Amino acid sequence: MLSGKTVVLGVTGGIACYKAAALASALVKQHADVQVLMTQNATQFVTPITFEQLTGNKALVDTFDRSFQHSVEHIAVADRADFVLIAPATANVLAKLAHGLADDMLTTTVLACDCPKAAAPAMNTKMYENPVTQDNLATLRRYGWEIVEPASGHLACGTTGKGRLPEPEELLEVCLHALAHEKDMTGKRVLVTAGPTREALDPVRYLTNHSSGRMGYAIAQAASRRGAEVTLVSGPTDLPRPRYVETVDIVSAQDMYEAVTARAGEMDIVIKAAAVADYRPVSVAENKMKKGDGELSIPLERTRDILGELGAHKRPGQFLCGFSMETEHMVENSRSKLERKHLDLIAANNVKVPGAGFGVETNLLTLIGPEGERELPLMTKAQAADALLDEILRRMDGQNKD
Repeated sequence: MLSGKTVVLGVTGGIACYKAAALASALVKQHADVQVLMTQNATQFVTPITFEQLTGNKALVDTFDRSFQHSVEHIAVADRADFVLIAPATANVLAKLAHGLADDMLTTTVLACDCPKAAAPAMNTKMYENPVTQDNLATLRRYGWEIVEPASGHLACGTTGKGRLPEPEELLEVCLHALAHEKDMTGKRVLVTAGPTREALDPVRYLTNHSSGRMGYAIAQAASRRGAEVTLVSGPTDLPRPRYVETVDIVSAQDMYEAVTARAGEMDIVIKAAAVADYRPVSVAENKMKKGDGELSIPLERTRDILGELGAHKRPGQFLCGFSMETEHMVENSRSKLERKHLDLIAANNVKVPGAGFGVETNLLTLIGPEGERELPLMTKAQAADALLDEILRRMDGQNKD
């Protein structure tokens, strides 16, 4: 996803340096060209050769290293940079960056970079919360830096609090968000639903389905990487919340109905990828239902039709995309749903087809619109999410031209 992109990874002196090595490896796996810049103090925690082995590039420490071909190597690195991430970023280096001090290879190079930049502070809680540090972070934000908030937990100094460097996969997402896709959805507001719903039978049991939420989460993340302002309404899942996405947690179909209908009116695009229960128990037992000798019947009633409600009240210019998970007559059933609910597009799959069911990393979608359908090949859910967004943008552009 980062092929052809150069990421300058600044590593400063803190115990969290070991996470920077894992991040460098992850960036290389995404085919990024990773140029590591280290402060002298950072080399006391991780040696430059570690990063050189991981990235295939010399880790730069000394501004006056005469082994370089360029007499002004820091300028050459700055000219190549597509994104700068300082991780971990110590209080000392943050202070230098905030005030334009350039006294080593890292700060000199970063001062010459005109690409997007981010810093991930990592330090003792009291150091992080010190007003001076907070002022420096505010200054960096004012200059356009993204500040990656530190996590809370046990720190190397023995205390517990805010100051931990986020995990490498979280830092990788910072880079992917900046570089993985052109920002062709900037200015668009997108609502995505994902996951299952749970309909309570009693305080212990509930009715649900096999949805993992992966497809909806992939769509939300892809739209965010493309510059959209994304709201994700999510049923219960084991997935981590996507960074840069507002996540609204719900449990039941009624919860989702209320969360979606309260927000849909202000959205440019609504994508309903959740597997919402069609039925719920007529009544919920106050106490656990005890096992009896005979059979048990549970009366069910219909839940609110969220997609039908959205289609009936779709405002001009709004794009509404539904999902249809079928086990037979996929195209016919999905086209009927498209027409009944006044949708612009429906993404259909047959959950019996290998690679297209619940709980897997791939999907096999057929995109059905008023004028025809297009079958996508088997692909990862991340790839399918981008293909779906491409189709939506193409159709919205066609509607605008009409």
